[in-house]
Amino acid sequence: MGIIYLANIATSVYNYLGESTMSYQNINASLSPADIQEIKAALQTVQSKLPFLVTLSTEERRKMVKMGDKSLAFVNNSAAAAQSNRNILPATFDVEELVQDYQLAIALSEVLISMRQLTEQVDDTLMAVGSEAMSSSLTVYDYVKTASKKTPGLKTLAEQLGERFKAIKGRPSKAASGL
Repeated sequence: MGIIYLANIATSVYNYLGESTMSYQNINASLSPADIQEIKAALQTVQSKLPFLVTLSTEERRKMVKMGDKSLAFVNNSAAAAQSNRNILPATFDVEELVQDYQLAIALSEVLISMRQLTEQVDDTLMAVGSEAMSSSLTVYDYVKTASKKTPGLKTLAEQLGERFKAIKGRPSKAASGL
């Protein structure tokens, strides 16, 4: 079960949200409350399969020796060397722990790749659908603002919608502030 089970869950969630190889067009979709609950439950299942996850402080992250992609071969070769040459290592050195840490790092890397792909796609979709909603809302605002000059009862609505832009007008522009 293990890592394959987690990869299958991540792939299921990824496919459920709609993997797309086409370029962005227009998003015409919805998620029901039941869909959202199922997605959250799937994510909770993933999290429950990773009970050993930790949260590091910025300081802890800064102080740690890092293992990146280029270091995987080094760690693999070190683990093999340790297994083959136990007699040169102190008796307190735990070779099995090194091997287990390496194997877990490989497995977590695989899961992280899938999760990053899913996160990137959800983030891109959120940006796209947010852009669609904002563009449509700006059109509505323009029509309400124009109509409020001749249609009774729309002035208050136009002012309410215009509140979104008051904070922007009050801020110095990037050029003026030297940013």
